[in-house]
Amino acid sequence: MNIESQIEKISSFQHLELLANQIVEGFISGMHKSPFHGFSAEFAEHKVYNSGESTKHMDWKLFAKTDRLYTKRYEEETNLRCHLIIDNSSSMHYPKLKTGQLFYESKIGFSVLASAVLMNLLKKQRDAVGLSVYSNSYEYYAPEKGSDRHHRMILNQLENLLENPKETKSTDTITFLHQIAEKMHRRSMIVLFTDMFQSANEEALFNALQHLKHNKHKVVLFHVIDSKTELNFDFDNTPRKFIDMESGDEVNLFADTIKEAYEKQSELYFKKIAQTCAQNKIKYVPVSVGSNFEKILTTYLVEKQTFG
Repeated sequence: MNIESQIEKISSFQHLELLANQIVEGFISGMHKSPFHGFSAEFAEHKVYNSGESTKHMDWKLFAKTDRLYTKRYEEETNLRCHLIIDNSSSMHYPKLKTGQLFYESKIGFSVLASAVLMNLLKKQRDAVGLSVYSNSYEYYAPEKGSDRHHRMILNQLENLLENPKETKSTDTITFLHQIAEKMHRRSMIVLFTDMFQSANEEALFNALQHLKHNKHKVVLFHVIDSKTELNFDFDNTPRKFIDMESGDEVNLFADTIKEAYEKQSELYFKKIAQTCAQNKIKYVPVSVGSNFEKILTTYLVEKQTFG
């Protein structure tokens, strides 16, 4: 049974922990090692292999070149610390799901399920996980811990994001990303889920993303959007009322009158986000909600075995 079938079988998200565990079992079956293995051990230097030592860190590629055995020495062998960040503004609760759609086909639903899956993978390695949730306020913060009780507390918070959506909440991403960055004192992996629909001040927004990189943190941005309407503006030309989910502002128009200009601006903005991430060595993962969940997450994990 593939993961999509498992999701449909459990569905409505009734037990997020069970669903995440089902998906993780599908990810790791047949894999030789954890996709997170080795992140927090900082490579320092090679040393000559001495008979009787462990071969765990043997550099076989170097052996092929030199015909001599070397092992890799690491500065530290600590567990991974991961901090998940979720944008919980009203725009993240788009699109409004129709009967028969699964909860992860909204932006917040994808973010919650992906967070639960990543946390489950980390839990299997006894790694520490924390969570921040923000919108127009810093709604929730939990530092990185690895206990079962801590994981259950975070899962409960993730479920609450789906059960209790609030109307017309704006986003102050710039302020809260800076605050979260200041809390991260030890080298960590930071995973951010947001639609990036936050600010007219692009430079300040990108500076906030850069701030997350301080202290040699590894940062992953899952850019979640509904590409059909938010990128491609795929509407027919009947008169429509468009409502800003964060401010409640309304505008009546024919989609065709602005489609070309809208799509051009959206494409330029999304390209700029990707370029800024590349320049700052932030892993950029574009996500079109409603696409195959298994494919999106599996492709990312396979490509980034060590989140390097």
